[in-house]
Amino acid sequence: MANALVSIQIIPRTKNNEDVIPYVDKAIAVIDRSGVKYRVAPLETTMEGELDQLLNVVKEMNEVMIAEGCPSVISQIKILYGPSGVSMDKLTEKYDR
Repeated sequence: MANALVSIQIIPRTKNNEDVIPYVDKAIAVIDRSGVKYRVAPLETTMEGELDQLLNVVKEMNEVMIAEGCPSVISQIKILYGPSGVSMDKLTEKYDR
């Protein structure tokens, strides 16, 4: 079982005040390629896995934004760490339909 949930809202600063959505899509693609379980929501994406692995995904997301030409990036992160195990499904099961 995973030991962490990491929710991230990535806010790239663009060179010419371009729309950030294509950049956010590229950041989500980093998560997808990582193979971790994740859920996209309107204002943030939550990942489930081992804390070290998830933090590495966050790092790569930021690096990709810079590689795409963003001068800087804000990453707002929430972490739930539970060495005995945590699960998105367990936390949200009563709301899922």
